[in-house]
Amino acid sequence: MIPSILPTYNRAPLSFVKGEGAWLIEADGRRFLDLGAGIAVNALGHAHPDLVAALTEQAGKLWHTSNLYQIPAQQELADRLVEATFADTVFFTNSGTESCELAIKMARKHFFDADQPERTDIIAFEGSFHGRSSAGIAAAGSEKMTKGFGPLLPGFKHVPWGDHDALHAAIDDNTAAILIEPVQGEGGIRPLPDQCLKGLRDLCDQRGILLILDEVQCGVGRTGRLFAHEWAGITPDIMMVAKGIGGGFPLGAVLATENAAAGMGAGTHGSTYGGNPLGCAVGCAVMDHVATSEFLAEVNRKAGFMRQRLEGLVAAHPDIFTGVRGLGLMLGLTCKVANTDVVKAGYDALVVAVPAADNVIRLLPPLTITEGEIAEAVSRLDAAATALETA
Repeated sequence: MIPSILPTYNRAPLSFVKGEGAWLIEADGRRFLDLGAGIAVNALGHAHPDLVAALTEQAGKLWHTSNLYQIPAQQELADRLVEATFADTVFFTNSGTESCELAIKMARKHFFDADQPERTDIIAFEGSFHGRSSAGIAAAGSEKMTKGFGPLLPGFKHVPWGDHDALHAAIDDNTAAILIEPVQGEGGIRPLPDQCLKGLRDLCDQRGILLILDEVQCGVGRTGRLFAHEWAGITPDIMMVAKGIGGGFPLGAVLATENAAAGMGAGTHGSTYGGNPLGCAVGCAVMDHVATSEFLAEVNRKAGFMRQRLEGLVAAHPDIFTGVRGLGLMLGLTCKVANTDVVKAGYDALVVAVPAADNVIRLLPPLTITEGEIAEAVSRLDAAATALETA
C-alpha cells in the first residue's frame, strides 16, 4: 500500500521539531549541529529573529494578492537586487526549479525576438543539477535524472566538466546559451576556476551567446561574495537564484540584463505565488545581512577557519577522507568510504551533513555559524570518522 506521502525520498530516521541558529533539535530532545542548512537554504540559521520579525509583521498585514497588482515588498527587493548586482530586472519565483524554467524561456525568447528563431540550444555540463522539472532534468542530462521520464525536452547539449575542446565543438549556429553552476553543488562541490569562468564570458561575447549562471546553491553569500561569479570579476546575462535568498521561506528569482530579458513582455511568463508579500518581506530581511561587506568578510573569515579544521580532520583520518574542496562555506569532504556511511555516522555523532555526487559530503552550514560551533561540528565529524574506523 502506498504511503500517504509519495515515497520519492529516502528520509533519515530523524524528526526535527525546532531550530536555533546552527542547531536542530530532534523530537527526542537531541541537539544536532546543522552543516546542511536545509541544503544551503537557511543562510541566517534557524529562527533568526530578524526573519521571524519580518515574516510575522507581514503576516499580520497581507499574505497574498497575486501579481495582478503592485506588491510593494516585491518592488523593494527587486530594487535592492538590481542595485547590488549586474541585473537590470528581476522576476520572482518560488524555487530554483522555477528559476531554471524561466531562464531557459528567456534565452530562447531573446533570440526569437532578434529574428534568430533557430537559436534554441542550451549547452550544459556533466554533473550539473538544475532542478527536477522537464527543463531541469533535460539540462542535467544524467541517466539518474532522466530515466523513465522521456521523451525529454529537446534543445540541450551536454559536455564534460572542464573539457574546453568539447565545449567549443558543441557551439554552432543553433546555440542560444551556455548554462553552468559556478560551483557544482549536487555534482560534488566542484568550483569552476576563475579563469574558466572568464573564458566562458569571453567565448559567449565572441559568439553572441548568452551566459546563464545557476547560483541557486552557491549564491547569496555562500562563497564569501554575494554571488560566486564575482570572484572571477565577470557578470552573466541571466542568473538563477533561490535557496538562501529566502532564508528558509520559499523564494527564488531570475536576474537578467535588459538585453537578455528584452523578449519577456506582458503575458510571456507568470507565477501565482512568485514574489508574494510574505516571501519578499523575508527576502528584504535576508538582504539586510548578506549584502553587507561586514557580513561577507565574516563568512570568509569563518570559511578559512573551517577549512583549516577540516584539513586537520582529513589528515587524522586518511582511511575515511581524501581531501577538502569548495569555496567559502560551501565545502565538500571527498571520501574513501561510502559518503552515505559518513553521513549516517554523523547522525550518530549529532551532526548533519548532506551527500553529493563524486562520493562527497557537503558541508553547507548557516552563514551565521560561530567559530565555536564550527570547532564543535568538526569534533563531531571526527567522532563519526573514528566510529567508522573501529566498526
